[in-house]
Amino acid sequence: MPVDLFPVENPDQFDSPSLLVDAGRVRENIRRAVALGGDANRLRPHVKTHKMRAVTDLLLASGLHKFKCATPAEARMLAEAGAPDVLLAYPVVGPNRERLRHLRAEFPGTRFAALVDHPDAARDLSALFASSPLGVFLDLNVGMNRTGLAAHDAVPFYHFCHTLPGLRVVGLHGYDGHVRDTDLTERTQWADASFALVEKTRQQLGNRALTVVMGGTPTFSIHGRRPGVEASPGTFVFWDAGYGHLFPDLPFAIAAVLLTRVISVVNETTLCLDLGHKSVAAENPLPRVVFPDHPEAVPVAQSEEHLVVRLPDARAHRPGEVWLGVPVHICPTVNLYDRVHVVENSRYVTDWAVTARGH
Repeated sequence: MPVDLFPVENPDQFDSPSLLVDAGRVRENIRRAVALGGDANRLRPHVKTHKMRAVTDLLLASGLHKFKCATPAEARMLAEAGAPDVLLAYPVVGPNRERLRHLRAEFPGTRFAALVDHPDAARDLSALFASSPLGVFLDLNVGMNRTGLAAHDAVPFYHFCHTLPGLRVVGLHGYDGHVRDTDLTERTQWADASFALVEKTRQQLGNRALTVVMGGTPTFSIHGRRPGVEASPGTFVFWDAGYGHLFPDLPFAIAAVLLTRVISVVNETTLCLDLGHKSVAAENPLPRVVFPDHPEAVPVAQSEEHLVVRLPDARAHRPGEVWLGVPVHICPTVNLYDRVHVVENSRYVTDWAVTARGH
């Protein structure tokens, strides 16, 4: 699938490396997500991708009112924006338990919930919330093998949680991030299999009132149309080269790009750009960024502040030349920046703080 850059007037006004966001494309991606999910009430978007109060405000303005997050900082950002319903979808251990308790006291207008998947973690949470029970979702392992209960343990754990005075079981959570098939038919089959584990558990519990939260961006359009299920896309707001390549059926546009500059012409076939590990998510193998305007450029080495690329005629380029790149993985890339430069109709208009950067 071709990667479509958005135009940027006068790129020389920006430092490099920097992250640019097209506000119009963000709004359109949100609109498309709501349409694809069925309606706003079926979606519980994850904010780990953007981590920005400004984007949260756009999501709220579109009618979305339930959210998922991974850190107390993200939960705080959502509460400060007035989000009425926040699920901290991450094991709450150590000092984060106390942080959650303080958030709940500070923002009574926001309904907070958390995940549980272990008796010890459940007891610890219950002890803090005994006077005012916390809503919790049972986290089920649907194949990711990262967190969550095995399905056969869910029923006894559910009944155990009901013995704890500080917890109130309100839902089931299943994240099928392992489902990444490009073919939509195959992806749907695997997503159906993940959901079947959760639905069987809900039936065994005999509680149809339990909310089910499922999936991420690759499967949200599948899960979002199931009755009683909230789907949790996140990457859709900005999109990236990785998902764009894997999921051409999803109709999202690249809304965030990296601005970098040539800093050295090494030889006839080699350039160096100022786009190192500290500027783009580095957990994947090269390439970690693609350059649609320079498809012949192949990243061959990267260090903290440098990205070395090979191309047929490096001498045709010069130091200071601006390149725009699309990260393969946008979520951890955003976390590397304190703020992004916002473009509207190709022109720079403002900056957005990455409000919940870090933990």
